[in-house]
Amino acid sequence: MTTKSTMTWKRIGALALSLTLAWGMGPVHTLSGANAASSQACGKGDHGLSATLKKGSGVEEQHLQFTDIDFLNDTTGRAGGEGFLIGTSNAGCTWQSIYTGQWQFTQLDFPNNVNGYALARVKDSPATYLIRTHDGGSHWTRLDTPGIQFKRIDFRNKDVGYGYTYNGAYQTKDGGVTWNKMNTPANTRAAAFATEKQGYAVVVVPGSGYHLKQTSDGGKNWTTSLRVVSDTWSGADLYAHGQQVWALLYGDAGMSQQSYSLYASGNQGKNWTQVFAQSTAGGGPAPGTNSTGKGNGPANPGGHPGNMALIGNQTAYLSAGSPAAGKVGIGRSYDTGSTWKNIDLKDPGYSSRISFPSAKTGWLVVTSDNSPAIYQTIDGGTTWTQKMLLPSEQD
Repeated sequence: MTTKSTMTWKRIGALALSLTLAWGMGPVHTLSGANAASSQACGKGDHGLSATLKKGSGVEEQHLQFTDIDFLNDTTGRAGGEGFLIGTSNAGCTWQSIYTGQWQFTQLDFPNNVNGYALARVKDSPATYLIRTHDGGSHWTRLDTPGIQFKRIDFRNKDVGYGYTYNGAYQTKDGGVTWNKMNTPANTRAAAFATEKQGYAVVVVPGSGYHLKQTSDGGKNWTTSLRVVSDTWSGADLYAHGQQVWALLYGDAGMSQQSYSLYASGNQGKNWTQVFAQSTAGGGPAPGTNSTGKGNGPANPGGHPGNMALIGNQTAYLSAGSPAAGKVGIGRSYDTGSTWKNIDLKDPGYSSRISFPSAKTGWLVVTSDNSPAIYQTIDGGTTWTQKMLLPSEQD
């Protein structure tokens, strides 16, 4: 992802007069006369932001909680929470408050450093809204989507994006102002489009299970490429990028455990591999457990999947958290699911989301309220460094 747009956020606190962070693709720039060494000194803990974020978000008597993370490149990105948005342009050494207010972010999606989109709620309301910013996240405008409740958005640039509901897909070409429904099969439970023509869908067939379908003509015609036997069909999630497609198929959940299977395709959905099938005592059998590829997902026992990040045509990451085990982790593959490795973080938490701007550098945010923190990896998730820690409900 590339951008030539930049904007500047001044640091709060003692370095406000000496350091300006440039919100763009380049390095951190210092003002004339500033100590270059001080600009590289990494902060710890909450970076002095907790009081500001609590006051601005209206949760002064509660605990701050992260909800999502989104990085443009290895150094520049944002993390959102309930009523706040923070950012860094020097790989997490310093963080700044970008926004505080009514919006409780559920998903962030910045196609460049100035224009961004988000799904968000307001306090005490179950409705999810689509909102947009043109100044890097400082101010947000609600976009009307009558009759559409998005569960995930995916913008390719400031104008073109896709929105996914629990049973369909939509496309916009004017920055989210208007949306056109894309043709998906009946009983669709998840969809994803890699391009305007190339798309995928998970379809429920009662009495049979899940069918994985693909289209190469924008949804005019759909072909079934895999049938997955399942006694239950609790839903699905799909991710697509380039040649690779990944499908999370859910069974039941119970006793803080989630049963689910992960399938991968490296040739645009023509052929599929079952990466693992995580059956649990509380959730019962995972979909397709009689197939090859048995095993567990990350953050076990009973790990719940978060979101996925796909890079290139072969690399994929999956975030997860386990309420039963009180931990978070990721799973990864460098070969479109032929091999799979689970990695747990040592620090506590029970839900997480990830953003990987490149194959080895990634970011994980703990979204549970017992240990709200941000971590960075530069070796594909093998090791993690904490870059931000907010006071938790246990403090």
